[in-house]
Amino acid sequence: QCPYCGKFFTETLPLIDTNYIKTGKVKFVYKDFPLSFHENAQKAAEAARCVGEQKGDIGYFKMHDKLYQNQESLTIENLKKWARELGVDGAKFDKCLDEGKFAEAVNKELGYGQQLGVSGTPAFFINGKMLTGAQPYSEFEKMINAELAAGSSGNSSTTQ
Repeated sequence: QCPYCGKFFTETLPLIDTNYIKTGKVKFVYKDFPLSFHENAQKAAEAARCVGEQKGDIGYFKMHDKLYQNQESLTIENLKKWARELGVDGAKFDKCLDEGKFAEAVNKELGYGQQLGVSGTPAFFINGKMLTGAQPYSEFEKMINAELAAGSSGNSSTTQ
């Protein structure tokens, strides 16, 4: 639901995907961090996991993308509609979402982010170094290239 996360998704992520993820230079991992003042963010995060439960990683990311493409209309009704459009068993999805099957898992990731010092979104870690806010692609490129160069000289740090 975060507009800055939406900006990252539409403007920056495609470049990172093309230049680093698809080339195998970078592993990209999502962690949930639904902000409390975004009233639909928690259920949206759970919805992606509920689709993933039935459709695997591909289904998770299809729902994830649909959520970002429709940030202004994240209602429970729409989450259920979009999940069905992706071919899930509607009754199983509804039960998963309505009963909060993945609420604890989402909250655990929120807590993990808080332990790492995350207080807002978006937040990124590149080999353990935090980059926060709606940063332009050039900032990611600079940090990623510096870490890749350090890795090639034997000074690589652990990715988080």
